[in-house]
Amino acid sequence: MEDLLKLESQLCFPAYAFSRKLTSLYRPLLSAINLTYPQYLVMLVLWEERECTVNQLGEKLDLDSGTLTPLLKRLEQKGFVDRKRSRADERVVIITLTEAGNQLKQGAKEIPKKLVKCLDVSMDELLHLKGILNKILNK
Repeated sequence: MEDLLKLESQLCFPAYAFSRKLTSLYRPLLSAINLTYPQYLVMLVLWEERECTVNQLGEKLDLDSGTLTPLLKRLEQKGFVDRKRSRADERVVIITLTEAGNQLKQGAKEIPKKLVKCLDVSMDELLHLKGILNKILNK
């Protein structure tokens, strides 16, 4: 029987190492458009939605407001988003994409293709992996 406490037997280690590898591959691609990886994730949501609350962003990205607030402040300082309190409920902060943030999307369009090329695996393999990861994360 395989020793379950060997590093090579663990699911957590390749998942952790893959996450680090993926983030390191993104780093140079994202620095070209002046974004960090967490900022890129926020921008992906905003490019799709154009506007959402901090709570909605947190739900989509599985991040708490303590993590999101400084990240959003930096994006606002860069001119990519606006943060405004809701008139209906001032506890709610609405994040809106600026024109500069919207234009940034053009510079980001090639990032997914470049990343796939760096990984040197087929699109079918990546889609299969993504499906398995989503299945685990959605349970």
